[in-house]
Amino acid sequence: MTLNPMRAVARLAMATAALILGAHMALAETVNKVAIHVDEESIQTMNMALNNAQNIAAYYEEQGQDVIIEIVTYGPGLHMLRSDTSPVAQRISTMSLEMDNISFSACLNTVEAMKQKSQKDVPLLSEAVVVPSGAVRLMELQQQGYAYLRP
Repeated sequence: MTLNPMRAVARLAMATAALILGAHMALAETVNKVAIHVDEESIQTMNMALNNAQNIAAYYEEQGQDVIIEIVTYGPGLHMLRSDTSPVAQRISTMSLEMDNISFSACLNTVEAMKQKSQKDVPLLSEAVVVPSGAVRLMELQQQGYAYLRP
């Protein structure tokens, strides 16, 4: 069986076009992702993290692109997500209502350590999602292609 040279060229052109189209679609569907790390009890650091999140979201919205933002807290930074001590609780509440692409992670290791030290429950904001370890969560996010930002 002999292959018609014109048919072979047509098949090669179609395969090349499919590869180019697939690559273009993959690039068009790229979602930008950033993990923002807060491990300080400083209101300035907390506000900087929230400012960064808002600025990043606004930038990508202007570009017509999606972005996923996760703020990960542990150590003294957990106060950002504590309902009894957070100096930015209202701002987090407002941002959560306005932005569907942001999440807030609270380190369970830190929650347990604070609970043991104070002998009281550690109340968290309703926006907080508890993760087993803040440090491990940051590692996982980076393995998933998240950019890392520490204000």
